[in-house]
Amino acid sequence: MSSDEKLTYLALGGAGEIGMNMYLYGYGPVGAQRFILVDCGVTFPDMDRTPGVDLIMADPDFIARRADRLEGIFITHAHEDHVGALGLLRERLPAPVFARAFTGLIARQKLERAGQDPRGVTTVGPWPETVACGPFRVGFVPLSHSIPEASGLVIETPAGRVFHTGDFKLDPSPLVGEAWDPAALEAIGDAGIRALVCDSTNVFTPTPGRSEASIVEDVTALMRDAKGMVVATTFASNIARLKTLAEAARDAGRSVCVVGRAMQTMIQNGFSAGVLADFPPLVDVRDATGLPRDTLFVLATGSQGERRAASAQLAGGSYQGLSLKPGDTFLFSSKTIPGNETSVADILNQLSQAGVRVIDDSDGRYHVSGHANRPDLAAVHRLLRPDTVIPMHGEHRHLTAHAELARDGGFDAVVAPNGAMVDLTDTKATVVDQIETGRVYSDGGPLIGALDGIVRERLRMALRGHVIVSVMLEADSSPMGGAWVETVGLPAARDGEALGQVLEARLEAVLDQANRKTLDDDEALERALVKAVHSEAQTQVGKKPVVTVMINRFDAGV
Repeated sequence: MSSDEKLTYLALGGAGEIGMNMYLYGYGPVGAQRFILVDCGVTFPDMDRTPGVDLIMADPDFIARRADRLEGIFITHAHEDHVGALGLLRERLPAPVFARAFTGLIARQKLERAGQDPRGVTTVGPWPETVACGPFRVGFVPLSHSIPEASGLVIETPAGRVFHTGDFKLDPSPLVGEAWDPAALEAIGDAGIRALVCDSTNVFTPTPGRSEASIVEDVTALMRDAKGMVVATTFASNIARLKTLAEAARDAGRSVCVVGRAMQTMIQNGFSAGVLADFPPLVDVRDATGLPRDTLFVLATGSQGERRAASAQLAGGSYQGLSLKPGDTFLFSSKTIPGNETSVADILNQLSQAGVRVIDDSDGRYHVSGHANRPDLAAVHRLLRPDTVIPMHGEHRHLTAHAELARDGGFDAVVAPNGAMVDLTDTKATVVDQIETGRVYSDGGPLIGALDGIVRERLRMALRGHVIVSVMLEADSSPMGGAWVETVGLPAARDGEALGQVLEARLEAVLDQANRKTLDDDEALERALVKAVHSEAQTQVGKKPVVTVMINRFDAGV
């Protein structure tokens, strides 16, 4: 390694927030580094800040402008916040994709749905198998999580090794997927770790994490003791939980029905990738409606309150002939992601009003987290013994608390939110640059930038309403009558008269009083009309709406 070659780390997304994970590692001379990208995920919009948006992802501009130096993309696991943007950003990030079998299957499906070639995904076996990728050699180390085949990455470079955890928990009995193996991590640590880039999601949870196996007894008792039909929802990707719930229902003498495409697809993917050996037999939803209610268990999509998912439709009335009745039980075997509280609460209230017994995650009996808690993070620090801990996958307060935990354990730590370029070349890691990062929105078909103004304009209209003004002028700029006004999202005027009519009267006066210079100049006329609308609307309804002005000029000689 020459003195001008650097090993660097840069989070483009996922550090300082939870979701849209995208991490970049570089090695080589500054200005000519080769890169690998770890994960390519999305986060989800909300109506308060991103109305109408379908998905949000990290802006890949920094590496997209250096795409000729991107050696590969490594996906740690198949959750949407790690793989969901792969197809959407494929044209800008055309490098080879590497993943384990189950994750690779999901990655290929993402590419196919986006009209991209799925053959760009290469399946890699577990550590100690590695992939040579430019100056990097990368291996997938099995770690337990709430989805099969989640893996940390050993990233070997001439400047030393990095261990990138992805999402993980310490689960010796995950039921589906590989168990937590501390001996494997300790052996990796024995070879030396320059930096541990580590999940921070549960750094504020003070107790050790629990195994998936720990909820089996309570879930089985619930299925046995419940009266009427039992419905449960959880993350579709949590195949171990789907199996736990379904097996408990079967053992309690209930038939199992799965409703919602996402769950059905994930179960099938589990079989296809070989991570799911068996699953209780399923009944079709059309047959389920004819079974006695106290012998039926339904797995339904929509644990985060998604309005088109099966859970929301069941709460609202029925789903493909299935309906809930008083005395039935509905179980949320999942944690509500921050930002989804309102939509989940709507479903809970609908179920309660229908007389359904609702059980959520408040007492922790029917759900365990897929992320390592505070003592678990400290245990991983001790096993790997890195020169530096770099927290990721968390809001800024998570990163800061995780760094403090590492320092308390005797390790150096660097807080590096999105955009902070960290030099890992020496044993002392330092932030050496700040790169501009941002977001990209999937909005219907196209991708738009967060700073393009489109979503901001939607928010302005949502908060202030919209007024459309149309005026027609003769060739000599004389107004042809008054203005035509249409209002959207605004109430009536103070005296109950339609606001549009009030605005039309005000604008007619503006046109009558306008001088020739204003009437001849479209921009000046537009300013005068907008000012008048703002003034009158503020008086009438207390708002200054967004105003669109259309000026039509007619040439008598045409």
